[in-house]
Amino acid sequence: MVDRISKKKRSELMGKIPQKDTKPEIAVRHLVWKAGFRYRLHRKDLPGTPDIVFPRLKKVIFVNGCFWHGHKCRAKRLPKTRVAFWASKIARNKRRDKANQRRLHRAGWRYMIAWECELKKPNVERNIFKFLNN
Repeated sequence: MVDRISKKKRSELMGKIPQKDTKPEIAVRHLVWKAGFRYRLHRKDLPGTPDIVFPRLKKVIFVNGCFWHGHKCRAKRLPKTRVAFWASKIARNKRRDKANQRRLHRAGWRYMIAWECELKKPNVERNIFKFLNN
């Protein structure tokens, strides 16, 4: 199937998708702030530039979009155009994420991944607090 939009226009549209301060990320930030946890955002000195960093606890939370990070859920569907490109891109993202997680672990940090699709589930709050309190 051929893309109806030019390569330049498609690149422009994809470039407008935010990487920071997304709705799911803000939802998690509100949740942990309301519970009394204080954090830092997007620390570039840590592998993977985690979305939410709890320096005192040496813990981080990545708020990942299901599509971009290759989550195995219903929300993640590859586009029907340029399938090989997207499959390759998402595979690279997954490899990069795993490498960053290993680097964080070796540096003594614990991490949690909050998937976009799971933020709608009722037990997400309990899982986040369990991670932060242990």
